[in-house]
Amino acid sequence: MTEDFYDILGVSRDADEEEIQKAYREAVREYHPDVSDDPDAEEKFKKAKKAKEVLTDEEQRQMYDQMGHEQFIEAEKRGATENGGRGPGGPGGDPFGGGGGGFGGMGDIFDQFFGGGGRSRNRPQKGQDLKTQLTIDMETAYHGTEKEINITRPEECSDCNGRGHPPGTDSQTCPECNGRGQTTRVQETAFGRMQQRATCRRCAGEGTIYEESCPTCRGDGVVREDATLVVEIPAGIQSGQTLRMRGEGAPGEQGARNGDLLVEINVEDHPEFERDGSDLQKHEPISFPQAVFGDEIEIETFDGPVEFEVPAGTQSGERFRLKGKGMPRPQRRGQGDLYVQVEVVTPESLNEEQREALEAFAEAGGEDIDVDQGFFDKLRNSF
Repeated sequence: MTEDFYDILGVSRDADEEEIQKAYREAVREYHPDVSDDPDAEEKFKKAKKAKEVLTDEEQRQMYDQMGHEQFIEAEKRGATENGGRGPGGPGGDPFGGGGGGFGGMGDIFDQFFGGGGRSRNRPQKGQDLKTQLTIDMETAYHGTEKEINITRPEECSDCNGRGHPPGTDSQTCPECNGRGQTTRVQETAFGRMQQRATCRRCAGEGTIYEESCPTCRGDGVVREDATLVVEIPAGIQSGQTLRMRGEGAPGEQGARNGDLLVEINVEDHPEFERDGSDLQKHEPISFPQAVFGDEIEIETFDGPVEFEVPAGTQSGERFRLKGKGMPRPQRRGQGDLYVQVEVVTPESLNEEQREALEAFAEAGGEDIDVDQGFFDKLRNSF
């Protein structure tokens, strides 16, 4: 089965642009060749980038859905080769307009033809959102707290103030795009003669080129720095929920606001409590006499022990509800419930007095039990 763009990003066919962009950012964090140890990272990164470019463009996506994956790719190849074997990057160029760089150059051919044209860096761009994970225990999730997290993230280069070149560096208008930040070409494709616009490769869309790059950030304007942040964890948070720390992501371009940091929470299992949404469940052992006669026992909760009345005649496996003793409900009032399932514990050893009492109990109930062979197994089964 051919892997299509939706499969590559792991989204449904009716996913909106926000879902697609989110899936792409996750793929970048996982497969970017600079950070991934996956031997196929570069290829996976290219596929994810290509999928995002097509699925976030309305016209390309409509065409892709109508044509199907194989026909869409084949149409692009024809469009890039009908011009005498010359791709958008000239002889030897790749069919998607990336020159020798795969999908990392001018973007998808249909995006260029139908007005995508690449985004000029002359316009300020919001910084990218970053994502990290934080594991907490269930008691922390119950009470809520503040936690320190350590991340490595892009920061604006302090040596060049994010410009990518030292202050006072000589500059000139880019001769490739004449300062527009974009180049325009006319190309014959399977769909006819079309105009192709793309971000200028020489100036990366700025319209200006500089004689010298910043040696610290190598012209990128950003460097990777370690940061310690404090995240506020609300009471009742569940595994899989994501906290957004606004402005703590990657820096924006040319004064645009920073992206956000998304903190995905993982809540560990608890040795005593099982969680179901805002409800909790636990198993509580009781003795045979407690089950028969009833008793008042202490039940441990995340707020400390509470008194609970075990009714006389309680059966092993019965469940009781302690209202409002479950997990807090985030953004809602109140708490869930705690369900206590009692388990009658069969004694493994008895003293002589206990043994005689149980023998008398069995005889009084009319049970014919050979106490010398398998008495406790039979007693356990009778419960």
